[in-house]
Amino acid sequence: MDVAGCNTSHDWLTNLITGIVITGLFISYAPQHYRIIASRSSEGLSPLFLLLGSTSSAAGMWNMITLQWSVARCCHVVSWGRCVEMTAGVFQVSVQWFCFTLIFVLYMKFYPEHRKYVQLDLEASDDARTSLMRIKTPVKSSEWRTSLLCAWVTLGHFVFSAITTLYLMLTAVPTPAPEVPLPAPVQSWATFLGVTSAILAAIQYAPQLVHTYKHKVVGALSIPMMCMQSPGAVLMILGIALRPGTNWTSWFTFLVAGVMQATLLVMCIAWKFRQRRLGIDDFGNPVVSPSMAEPADSGGIVVEVSSDAVVEDERTPLVRK
Repeated sequence: MDVAGCNTSHDWLTNLITGIVITGLFISYAPQHYRIIASRSSEGLSPLFLLLGSTSSAAGMWNMITLQWSVARCCHVVSWGRCVEMTAGVFQVSVQWFCFTLIFVLYMKFYPEHRKYVQLDLEASDDARTSLMRIKTPVKSSEWRTSLLCAWVTLGHFVFSAITTLYLMLTAVPTPAPEVPLPAPVQSWATFLGVTSAILAAIQYAPQLVHTYKHKVVGALSIPMMCMQSPGAVLMILGIALRPGTNWTSWFTFLVAGVMQATLLVMCIAWKFRQRRLGIDDFGNPVVSPSMAEPADSGGIVVEVSSDAVVEDERTPLVRK
């Protein structure tokens, strides 16, 4: 049955897929959020990867909002439950954007302090010994400057996309029914957002793949998250493609991202085996066994070796005076 040109029939299959996807998004991103917070370090993540992922998901979200704007107008003539059902696609991509952008926020908050500024190693010597001093300078490191720039670009992209979308939606002439195509400027903007989102998603994982391959450690990346999200991309695509008013530009983003993420997952699993073989953790630090971590009891005697210690050889007398 239609009310004022709005379709009020229920599509239980699409609703079920959308509900599973939304729940799965929260569950799948949780390990990555927890890993950064628990380790209190975001080392191993690429700021360019987070920039491209945040802007790609934001463009995909505004694309969905633009395409389903006429569907959302039906909320004033249908029940509250039906309104939620009709706009669930918007909520789905909004959750995707929120969960990924939260990784970027945690990345900035837990960025390692010792990597924010350039540190100099200086040698200080006197007549007896030589020591190494590490001095922290007020000069920002290149990676920290890149991270700050990426954060500002991400914020600027979101604000610009939001203002443009809302302006077009509020000034466009409403179509008589949701089935009628959107006005040309609105349709062009939606296509631009969809194509931009797909392009950003296509290159999104490239910086992270290069970064992870170069460092050859997993870092702060969460393997459980990628194990859940790689196959979950199929449900994400179906949940969007079956929605009324959407086209290939709405779901192609998630297809590309799913393939790239699966590649990153395979790489991280390979580095996991490599780390175990070399005896290092996810951040490249040596793994100390319990037997090595607890020093043997020396009876309370501490032995110090200084730089002016005497070096013994076969010419050194056995009994010193």
